[in-house]
Amino acid sequence: MREDIIIRPETHKDYKDIISLILRSFSEGTDYSDGTDIIALIEEIRDSQYYIPELSFVAELDGNIVGHFLFSRFPLSSTINGDHIEQEGKDIVMLAPVAVHADYFHQGIGYTMLMKGIEKVKELGFKGITVEGDYHFYNRVGFQTSSQFGIYPTSGIPLTEPRCMMCLEMYDGALKDIHGYIVYNMYFNA
Repeated sequence: MREDIIIRPETHKDYKDIISLILRSFSEGTDYSDGTDIIALIEEIRDSQYYIPELSFVAELDGNIVGHFLFSRFPLSSTINGDHIEQEGKDIVMLAPVAVHADYFHQGIGYTMLMKGIEKVKELGFKGITVEGDYHFYNRVGFQTSSQFGIYPTSGIPLTEPRCMMCLEMYDGALKDIHGYIVYNMYFNA
């Protein structure tokens, strides 16, 4: 983990830098997004009841913003079609999105952001984190396939690779009583 990276909550003053960072990160680092949908998702999360301001972060290096990530409350449904929300996201959070500035890819910034972010989630008393992404990366920081915990995507979101939906317990057994289906339909851009 890099010690020269400062992780702090985002502020309104950071928004322009975050937008620029996300556009470059996704357009240069992925083949599925130019970043505009990611920016729209962040705005939706910020405007929702699930937003947690103290868990929306930027990463700084030498005074420059080099990363952005956030955790938000995320409800689970007891039904596969996602129409029966039982848990309003009081116990778990969703990690999404995560972006590292394109000029800083493959320099340990993403790993540092996640490790420090996980510490903050623990401090706030959440039991677990869900994420959908590259399991090769997230498994390195302790995430496991979500189906091992009885947590699945809703039927409207078929995964091409089931290992891409993952969870991380904040302590052993933390997710033993939390089961259901992840509901994405509260966000148009999810």
